[in-house]
Amino acid sequence: MQFNIIYLSSRSLTLELDNDAPYYSNNKYDVYLNNSLIIKDVCTNVCSIYDLIPNTKYTITIKTEDDEYSLSIKTKKEYVSLNVRKFGAKGDGKTLDTNFIQATIEACPKGGRVFFPAGEYLTGPIFLRSNITIELAEGAHLVGATDRNLYPILPGMIYTTNEKDEYNLGSWEGNPLDCFASIITGINVKNVNIIGKGIIDGNAQNSDWWQNVRVKRIAWRPRGVFLNNCENVSFQGVTVTNTPSWNLHPYFSKDIRFIDMKLISPKNSPNTDGCDPESCKNVDIIGVHFSVGDDCIAIKSGKIYMGRKYKKPSENFNIRNCSMNFGHGAVVLGSEMAGGIKDISVTKCVFNETDRGLRIKTRRGRGKDAIIDGITFENIKMNNVLTPLVINMFYYCDPDGKTEYVYSKEKLPVDDRTPYLGKFNFNHIWCENVNVAAGAFYGLPEQPISEINFNDVHFKYSDNPKEGIPAMMSFLDPMVGRGILFNYVDKVTLKNVSFEGLNNDKFECVEVKEFVEN
Repeated sequence: MQFNIIYLSSRSLTLELDNDAPYYSNNKYDVYLNNSLIIKDVCTNVCSIYDLIPNTKYTITIKTEDDEYSLSIKTKKEYVSLNVRKFGAKGDGKTLDTNFIQATIEACPKGGRVFFPAGEYLTGPIFLRSNITIELAEGAHLVGATDRNLYPILPGMIYTTNEKDEYNLGSWEGNPLDCFASIITGINVKNVNIIGKGIIDGNAQNSDWWQNVRVKRIAWRPRGVFLNNCENVSFQGVTVTNTPSWNLHPYFSKDIRFIDMKLISPKNSPNTDGCDPESCKNVDIIGVHFSVGDDCIAIKSGKIYMGRKYKKPSENFNIRNCSMNFGHGAVVLGSEMAGGIKDISVTKCVFNETDRGLRIKTRRGRGKDAIIDGITFENIKMNNVLTPLVINMFYYCDPDGKTEYVYSKEKLPVDDRTPYLGKFNFNHIWCENVNVAAGAFYGLPEQPISEINFNDVHFKYSDNPKEGIPAMMSFLDPMVGRGILFNYVDKVTLKNVSFEGLNNDKFECVEVKEFVEN
C-alpha cells in the first residue's frame, strides 16, 4: 500500500494512497510517526498529520495486516510563531477579536506562523498577508459576527487614475459587483498556508445572511473564503461551515490547493456552494468532504462581461479523492463560464444524493470564448444521484435565461454569442440508484457538443425511482427511469456501457451525427 506526500508545511503533512479506489481505501490502515502509532483504522485515501516540529526529519509509515510502506520527510522551516492570545484575542465567543487577530497577522514576518489555540474567536473579516502560515488548532473556532455593518465592502469596479484601466475587488455570481469581505479574505497575496483541525464558521444561521438572498443589502453576501488575484495559497485540514454564500471562492488566482478539508452547510441553505474557482489556473481539490446546500464544486470564468474582457479561463484542475453529498450538483462546470474552462480532471470521487453528478451548464449568450474542452471524469461512484451525467446548453437560470433566444430549438446563426463544448471523457463510472435518467446531453442545433466518450460506465436504477427534470432548461417535461438522452452531438462513442433495472430505451438520440457502440 504505497502513498505519496501531497502536502507539507512546517507543522503538518498530508498523505495520499496510490490506488484506483474512489475516496475510500480498499483496506483500513494505521499511521505511524517515527514508529509510534498516531492514527488507527484510517479508511480514506487521504490522511493528514498535525502537531509536527518545524525543520525536523520524520518517517511516516502506514501498515495493514499484510503490508507496510514508509517515507521519510523533513518539515519546512519556520521563522517565528505568534499566538493571537498574546496580541489580545480573548477567544471567549463574546469579545470581538477582529482587531487583535488582524494585528497578529500584520506583525507576522515572512516565514512566520500565526497560531490560534483552542477557543471561540468572534470576528469580522480577516485579511491575509503574504508569506505566512496560519494554524487553527483543534478546538479553535473562528465565528463570524452577525452584524453586517462590521464587514468591509469590496467595491466591484474601480477605475484607475488614468481612467482607462479597471481595478476589480468585489465579485458576485460572475459579475464585478460590490460584495462584503469574507471571514478569510486574501487580495494579491502569495505563499500562504492555512492549516489545522480548527473551524471557520460563517455563523450565517444566526444572522440574516440567508434571508432575502436575492436582495442586495448594502452589498452582496460574503463567502467563507475569498481569494482575489492570489498565488500559491494552500488550505489543509480546516473545516469551513455555515457560510453566507459560497464556502470557497478563489478568483483570478493560480496555484491554489484545498487539501483534506470539510465544507459543511445545511442542505437547505441558499447558494452555499462548496468551492467555486473562477478564472483560476492550477487548482487542486484533493480529499475534501462536501455536504452543502448548492453545487459542491462549480467551476466558473465570468458570466459575460468579465469573461469577454479578460478571456481568462479556469484551467488545469485536479479534483481527486473527494466526497460530495446532498448538493444540487457534485462537480459542475458553468454556467458563468464566458472565459472558458479547459483541462479538468475529476478522479476517484464518490457522490451521494446529489441532484446531478457530473454537470456542465451553459447557454447562448455566453460567447465565443465560452469554450469547455479537455474534460475527463474517471473512477467515480455515485449513489442515489437523480441524474448522474448532464450537459446542458440551454441552461435557463437568471432572467435572461428564459428568453426565446436561449430556449429556441431552431438552428440559429453561430456568432460571437455562441458557446462551444468540446470533448468529454467518462471512464470507469458506477452509478447506483439512478432515478430520473442516466444521462442527458443537450447541444445546440447550430453548435452541437463535439464528442462524448463512455468507457466502462454502469447504471443501476432505483427500485422506486423519483420523477424529475434531468436538465434545467425550458419546456422539458418531467421524466423517470430513462436511459441516456443525446441531443445534437457530433460524435458519441460507447464501450462497455450497461444498464440494470432500466425499463426504457438505453439510448434516445436526436441529431447525433456519429454513434459508435462497442
